Amino acid sequence: MSFLAWIILGLIAGFIGSKIVNKRGEGILLDIILGIVGAVVGGWLFSLFGAQGVSGLNLYSIIVAIIGAIVVLVVYHALFRRRA
Repeated sequence: MSFLAWIILGLIAGFIGSKIVNKRGEGILLDIILGIVGAVVGGWLFSLFGAQGVSGLNLYSIIVAIIGAIVVLVVYHALFRRRA
């Protein structure tokens, strides 16, 4: 995948993952970063269980990346919980 495709996939996965985890998002830059990390984590988790990881800019890869982004965001919020 090209660098631009990873950014697009990361933005989509990070945005949707942020909306699922905390309903408001983390900001565009952090959503992209967490989404790209989530895509890598999702691909790794899926390959661990014998499924195909992120293979391109398609629906399956977006779903894998979203699941990975959710995992990354849950860990992120557990480690860096904002105190009010």
